[in-house]
Amino acid sequence: MMMNRIDRYITRHVLGAIFIVMLVIVGLDLLFTLVDQLPDLTPSYQFKDALYYVAMTGPRRLYEHIPLCSLIGCLLGLGTLATTSELTVMRAAGVSTFRIITAVMKPVLVVILGSLLLGEYVVPKSEQEAQSYRTITIAGGRVGSTSLGQGLWHREGRTFLHVETISLKGEVHGVTRYQFDENWALSNASVASTGTFTGDGWLLNNVVETQFLGESTQVEQRPTEQWISGMTPSLLSTLIMEPSNLSISGLYTYSDYLGEQGLSAADYEVAFWGKVLQPLSIMGLVLVAVSFIFGPLRSVTVGQRLIAGVIVGLVFKLMQDLLGPASTVYGLAPILGVTVPIALSFLIGWRLLRRAG
Repeated sequence: MMMNRIDRYITRHVLGAIFIVMLVIVGLDLLFTLVDQLPDLTPSYQFKDALYYVAMTGPRRLYEHIPLCSLIGCLLGLGTLATTSELTVMRAAGVSTFRIITAVMKPVLVVILGSLLLGEYVVPKSEQEAQSYRTITIAGGRVGSTSLGQGLWHREGRTFLHVETISLKGEVHGVTRYQFDENWALSNASVASTGTFTGDGWLLNNVVETQFLGESTQVEQRPTEQWISGMTPSLLSTLIMEPSNLSISGLYTYSDYLGEQGLSAADYEVAFWGKVLQPLSIMGLVLVAVSFIFGPLRSVTVGQRLIAGVIVGLVFKLMQDLLGPASTVYGLAPILGVTVPIALSFLIGWRLLRRAG
């Protein structure tokens, strides 16, 4: 009975601190993002549109900051108990350090579950909506060619494809195709304003095609064109978005697709393992936070704990951002670049806890 009360007491402090830290960090990030949108305001892209765009990117920003918020939240929540000597009283009453760590991990598991659901089901759709809404609104609804510098390139066979954006309804905007012959000479290029998926391909609208006929060219305009392609709306949505904003299932599917096309999927594999192993990242950082409270940060001020948490979180993020791409450059398995910072956090936390006794 007493242990259940202690668990609830620690859970209340840890979850409360994590929630407050999330409000502050994510709120500041959203505010800075809104300020960054102000220079892009036009008669077609107004302040209310910028607000909508920033709001739709909120889930992604929250997901990205969850590991850092968990680290700082645990530092502040447990730090409060340490400052008031409540942790000392608990240990004097026979509650072991391991039992306290277990009590801390229980609310952290709730945060981890929330992050998995957020990253798998909310972030991909909200981020796609944010990017497509901003692209189409800035263009005043007239998206075409590569005029906005948005979207991504992709190769399908001997066709090089550029799509500016795709809406949540599966409608593509700004489709540019460059078709090469068997000698890799440009044979034709076409631009379509929009397109809808028909099951076995795409129905493109307002198509302008240029055929290269040796020393001359021929331009043809068509209101519609049936484009047979293996690209589905889900794959195009994956193509448009950054790997870090995709779901775990989407990353896995698209990595297989790139492999079938003979293209490198290294960036998507790094993002895949980063998302799969994010629960371990959070647990490793929380373990570091707990070891700090029982070790070097036992009797310091709240400000010092906050600074220590920010530094540790930023170093951890920097290591993952550097080691992930570096592993692909040197031909190593992408999972190595993701697991090294996690393993270090567990090792540091375990060593500090053993030293603290």
